[in-house]
Amino acid sequence: MSKLGKFFKGGGSSKSRAAPSPQEALARLRETEEMLSKKQEYLENRIQREVALAKKHGTQNKRAALQALKRKKRFEKQLTQIDGTLSTIEFQREALENSHTNTEVLRNMGFAAKAMKAVHENMDLDKIDDLMQEITEQQDIAQEISEAFSQRVGFGDDFDEDELMAELEELEQEELNKKMTNIRLPNVPSSSLPAQPARMPGRMSGTSSAVQRTRAASSKRAEEEDDDIKQLAAWAT
Repeated sequence: MSKLGKFFKGGGSSKSRAAPSPQEALARLRETEEMLSKKQEYLENRIQREVALAKKHGTQNKRAALQALKRKKRFEKQLTQIDGTLSTIEFQREALENSHTNTEVLRNMGFAAKAMKAVHENMDLDKIDDLMQEITEQQDIAQEISEAFSQRVGFGDDFDEDELMAELEELEQEELNKKMTNIRLPNVPSSSLPAQPARMPGRMSGTSSAVQRTRAASSKRAEEEDDDIKQLAAWAT
């Protein structure tokens, strides 16, 4: 068994140590990433220094130049390993973050489910149906009451329309008879007109004209009075 296997086996055999929380594991992974990033920067600087040293010695000191290139190769190999390690740690950190998020979501959903269950424990579907039915009945009663209030209520208005119309016509006829009684018709003269005295021939024509005008005016007034009487009689009928 390799030393690495013994290391992990020995670390996992301790049952007294509790599993770390996701927050602790994420913090450790971020610290490791930061450490490896600093190691990367260090190796890159060393590689540049070894390359500059190999150029400096060149062909004048081949042994020193070759040693510098060998060190550069080792640093490049370490740098490649660190790149792979950082990729693995980054993948593990993202997976742990997603797992932690899913765990929190599941925990909160379970908490909400328990709260909903506690709320529904005090609810009975039969009681809810009865309550909704009662609400519907009360709404129907309220609607009937509103309709009853909005209807026209007649207190003692149950009369015969024909009787009322006949009574109204009687009242109108009485009023018309009163008006007809108050109308005064002109009196017709009972005596004949006196005979005209004999007049002079020269004045006969003027006197005759005046008499004719007087008779025409009297006839016109009589005709107007007759027309008024006819109009009143027509309105009464």
